[in-house]
Amino acid sequence: MLRKLVVVLYTSLLLGANAGHADVAAADAARAGDIRKLAFHASPVDLPEIGLVDETEAPRLLAEFNGQWVVLNFWATWCAPCRKEMPSLQALDSAMGDDFAVVTVATGRNSVEGIDTFFAEAGITSLPKLRDPKSELARNMGVLGLPLTVILNPEGQEVARLIGDADWNSPDAKAMLTALMAP
Repeated sequence: MLRKLVVVLYTSLLLGANAGHADVAAADAARAGDIRKLAFHASPVDLPEIGLVDETEAPRLLAEFNGQWVVLNFWATWCAPCRKEMPSLQALDSAMGDDFAVVTVATGRNSVEGIDTFFAEAGITSLPKLRDPKSELARNMGVLGLPLTVILNPEGQEVARLIGDADWNSPDAKAMLTALMAP
């Protein structure tokens, strides 16, 4: 226990020396439950500028969400863990406020009809239905399995990622995100 405390304090001091990383140190220390799988980057990572489409085939960009903290979730209609995880993402989106957004991206061959059916069956009513039909964004971001969730800072840079499903509406997830978003 003492060793863990020393590691957390040392990490906090090390990252806290750079004001831009103080929030990451607190969020890293707050990881628990499913969120323990979340891996923070040493420094923010720029995203490739690759376009997506929405359910009407209109072009969309992740840059539309700059200025907010974003939980970016890559998923697919055939993915059973995605079906389990999606309701917790919607609940998280509703709970976290205006400086925060959950953005869902169906990667690969996911028809609009299939996405609509998936959302209806899972009770999802308020999350965006963005698509990456050729998996270009997913490939360029190193998404090798689904679901995969990436946390973006307000500048649109990746600060952390979690491979696999998680309960994003859990107190653990909310505590970590609240610590990360703290001014």
